[in-house]
This record gives sequence, structure tokens and C-alpha cells, in this order.
Amino acid sequence: MISRSTIDRVFESARVEEVIGEFVQLKKAGSNFKGLSPFTDEKTPSFMVSPVKQIWKDFSTGKGGNAISFLMEHEHYTYPEAIKWLANKYNIEIEETEQTSKEKEQINERESMFLVSKYAKDYFHDIMLNTNQGKAIGLSYFKERGFREDIIKKFDLGYCLDEWDAFTKRALEKGYHLKYLDKTGLTIVKENKQFDRFKGRVIFPIHSMSGRILGFGGRILTNDKKAAKYLNSPESEIYHKSKILYGIYQAKKEIAKQNNCFLVEGYTDVISFHQSGIENVVASSGTALTPEQIRLINRLTKNITVLFDGDAAGIRASIRGIDLILEQGMNVKVVQFPDGEDPDSFAKSNSDKELKEYLDNSAQDFINFKVSLLLEDAQQDPVKKASLIRDIVTSISKIPDSIQREVYIQECARIMEISEQVLFTEMAQLLSKKSKNDFQKNQTEKRNFEIVKKQEVQLKEVNQLSILEKEIIRLLLLYGNEEVDFIEEIINTDEDGKVTITNRKYKNTVSSEIYLHLQDDEIEFTNETFQEIYNEIIYQLNQSEKLEIEKLVNHDNTNIAQAVTSILMDEEKHQLSNWEKKNIFVTSAVEVLKKAVNDSIFNLRRVLIAKKIKELISEAKEQNKHQIDLEIVKDYTSLKMRLFDKLNRVV
Repeated sequence: MISRSTIDRVFESARVEEVIGEFVQLKKAGSNFKGLSPFTDEKTPSFMVSPVKQIWKDFSTGKGGNAISFLMEHEHYTYPEAIKWLANKYNIEIEETEQTSKEKEQINERESMFLVSKYAKDYFHDIMLNTNQGKAIGLSYFKERGFREDIIKKFDLGYCLDEWDAFTKRALEKGYHLKYLDKTGLTIVKENKQFDRFKGRVIFPIHSMSGRILGFGGRILTNDKKAAKYLNSPESEIYHKSKILYGIYQAKKEIAKQNNCFLVEGYTDVISFHQSGIENVVASSGTALTPEQIRLINRLTKNITVLFDGDAAGIRASIRGIDLILEQGMNVKVVQFPDGEDPDSFAKSNSDKELKEYLDNSAQDFINFKVSLLLEDAQQDPVKKASLIRDIVTSISKIPDSIQREVYIQECARIMEISEQVLFTEMAQLLSKKSKNDFQKNQTEKRNFEIVKKQEVQLKEVNQLSILEKEIIRLLLLYGNEEVDFIEEIINTDEDGKVTITNRKYKNTVSSEIYLHLQDDEIEFTNETFQEIYNEIIYQLNQSEKLEIEKLVNHDNTNIAQAVTSILMDEEKHQLSNWEKKNIFVTSAVEVLKKAVNDSIFNLRRVLIAKKIKELISEAKEQNKHQIDLEIVKDYTSLKMRLFDKLNRVV
């Protein structure tokens, strides 16, 4: 169990914008940062980070919190794992106390799979560096491929002994359960026998964006034709091949810095590029590129450069990926290596400088690439040329941005020597067909929604109390320490019964003013979380006469922390729309703070009084009373009318 002092040091050191910047490309938006949601597929940023408040919120999903909660949401870390990740990032030594047996039992299945995967990574790496067989076979293979020791360490490369169950035996001896060795695919379990999946193979660990081990790739070193050259971990709860890119962990910072991502096919392509000083590179690991993989890159940059092998099969496979990239609204360029070369071999046979110059000079947009690839064969054949043009227009139609589509159409017309009008007509037909398909899909979804809607005959009643309670908590969180000029009504009655009202001005903090009113009325919040937040606020005020938001944002109770974060970040939401740039200026809440505080209290009283009147009438009906105590109802109604008057509302 991690000590309290370690947790406090982590909270003091961690910067939410730095932590989230490891996973999401953030851009400045006023005093905050914004970016695309890492939890949904979106084109317009709805994700916001506040460095001042040290919190974040994803407006597309409603999720939010601090640096810890982001790691728990995005990387599925447990609370202790998130603390450890941050401690490692900020070089904080972790002090731990002994876990109880109950705490050990609480480690869930998913975390157990991560633990056994990390152990396997360390085991394979150690075997390669510190055993005779590992050094003679595994390490010598990587050295023969020209990889330096620092690069081997950087990618945690390893070797699995050429024995049936050497790894499995050692893992079981270390206390790891066979159940998780099986679930991660590290061990193949058949009846009463267990075998190492990666027996006799060099190992390429596959990291998540945060560095957790998700799975492994293993390459065989013998000429066994019956065995696959490359073998990957099977799909599991933690490893989904279509949703991860090899090298993303090692490349993420450089991708964001260079604002470009090189996309290659294999593990060694990535490793060779890193050794040549080009670190913004990832691999699809030999699978067909997927939308999920593209969206992973989209968090870091809008620009992808696809690097093609010289062979025809690789080119055809990669061409299919270009349309997918365009559909995601990404900018795509292409680099083709000479015949017989791939990124790995080209990087090895050329100096670092020559490789960088080749990538810079050879990059071309997808239209020029397709033309250079196919035009020579189609030049003398009108049918083939028409097919090529149609193929290019189809790719252009995938681009969501209409201006970008038009620019590409003009470029295609120039290169292919064909009128723009013909190309625009062709593209209009493609877009019309797509629009029709989308419309039919939407109609189906709409009909399904109508069916569900009809099933929900009763509409949920708006919970006015919860809305008003949230407004009071919002005012306390945002302006609790602000001092404001308030006005108190003093009612005097003379001997003749004449009533006069005088006003008295006084200064008070927002938190004290709200507390006094709620205390006078003995009001309790109906929303349990709001009541807990309110209790914490009052406790702080009693202790130090000042509200400290950080303690609420970093509260051990996740319900409190998330509710507080959500309220605080809602205040920043307008920055996503850049209202100032559109000459729309939002009134500062501080300017109308006195009215906001009074309105929140009066409205809460108004709703509570209306509720009380309703309860009195209902109670009288239930008890079969012929008469309601009209005097009490009259008093409550009179009070309600006064509140309406204060709120300038018409009854």
C-alpha cells in the first residue's frame, strides 16, 4: 500500500497538462488547453484541460477529474497504479506499506493480466542478456540486424528459451497463476499440459500509449516451414491488435513535436528508424490498417506519412489504408522506397542524414503517388486511365472537408489533363450515393429510436431541487472566497401596525452568506453527493475560514472529485467555441455575483415552499380531511409570493 506522504508528493508534483499531453495533442485555448476526446470518435474538440485548476473534462462523455482519474479512465489503471505511474514520471520514490491479504484479493483480473505481462517482458529481456542460450541466439540475432544495446533496451527486446515450458515453470514458481498465463496467451494450456507460446523466438513486447505491456510479437529463428515466421499474442481483455500500434509509446512525444507520424509495417522498421534518429514512427504490425489505429495517431497529429515497401503486395495493401486515413479527416503523404527495399533495409544501408533527406524529398501527396504508380500502365489505355481517374476521385470523396476536396479535384484535373467539371460531376454522384446510404442508415436508426421512444411513455420529471442545489455548490466552488456587498431587508412595525422596510448594506464572503441562509432554514440537500461536497466545504471553512478547491478535486471519494471537476470545467466550456473571436462576449459571473447568490437561495426556498404546500394538500387528502389548514397554506403562499417578487418573476 502506498504511503500518504508519497501520494501527497505526487499530487504536488504532477501537472495535469503534462500528463494528458502524453496521450492527447493539446492546443492553447485562452488560459486552458483543448483537444480531441480520447474516449470518442470526434472531429471537433470537446476535451478541455485547465492548468490553473489542475483538472480536465471531456464534454462529449461527461468524464472528468484530475491527473489520477485521467490515467484510471484512459489506461484503466487502478488508483495505486496511477500513483506509481506518476511517481515514476516525476522521479518520486515510492514508500509502501505491506498489503493485507484482503487488499491483495482486490486486484482484479485485468490487473493480474497486466502484472503477468510485465513479468514476462522482464523475464524475456533478462534471459536474452544474462543466459548463454539467450546471448548466443537472441542477442546475436539482434546484433546481426545491427541494433545497438541502447535500442534493444529501449524496446525491451527479449528471447524465449527453446524449451517447452521454461517460462511457464518460472512464472508459476514466482507465484503467477496459470489462469492469467493462459488468458494472456503466454502459455498454451491443453488438458494437463502447458507450453510456452513463444518457445525459441525473439520477443518484441507491445506497449500501450502509457507503456503498459499489452502483448508480444515473436519471430522464429529457424527455417521450420510449418511454423509461422511471426507469432502474436492472441486477442485478450488487454490486447486488441486492431486498436494498438507498435512503437506508439516510444514515438508519442516526437509525433506531437514533429506534428507528423511515419507509418510503417513491421517491428524492425520502427526499431531501425529509431536507431537512425527518426522517432516519430509506428507500425501496424503486419495487419490491415484500422480506423481505431488511425484515431490513435489523430490524438497526437493530423499528419500521417505512409512508408511503402518496394514490393507490389505491400503497396496494394497500403493503398487501401490511404482511403481510411482520408475518411478520418487526416492529411496523408506517401513515401515509396526503391524496389527490393523496405524502411528497415533502407535505414541500414544509408546514413541518418541520407535517410532524412530521402523522406523529405520523396514525400508526395496521395494523388501524385497513385498517378506515378499506375499511370505508366494506363497511359496508352483509355479504359485503364478512366479507371485510375475514378479511383482517385473516389479517394478524394472520402475527405470530410469540402474545401480540401475541391483543391484535390483541381490538382487531379491538372495532372490527368481532364476538365474539373467532369471530376466534380463524378464526385457529386459519389457523394450523393454516400449521402443516400447515410440517410437510409439514419432513417433505420431513427425508426429504432422511435420504437424505444414509444416504449418510454412517461417523461422523466425535471428535478428542480437537484438543479438548484447544483447551482449553490457551483457558486461555492467558484466564488466561495469572494467578498461581496450584500443588502439585508430590515422590517419594522410601529405602534400603529404600520410596516416599513429599510435596507442595510454589509460585506460577506459568498460561502458565509450561503451558509447562514441554509443554516437559518435548516436546509439539507436532497442530492447525496452535493450534501457531501457541502459538508466538506463547511468543514474547510470552520478549519481555516478559506475554501481550498484542490482538496476537493483530489478527494479520496471519487464521487466528490468527479462532481467538483465537472462543475468547475462547465465554467470553461465556452472557450471551446471561441466566442471572443466571433465578437460574442460572455458576461463575467463576478459582475452579477450578488444577484446570483440571492437568486440561488430564493429559488431554492421557492421550490421547497411549493413542495411543502403540495405535501400539505396531499396529506389532507390521504387522511380524508374535509378541510385543509388554510391559514398555514396561506402563510406559505404569501411567503412564496414575496420570493417571486424578489426574483422579479410573474406568478
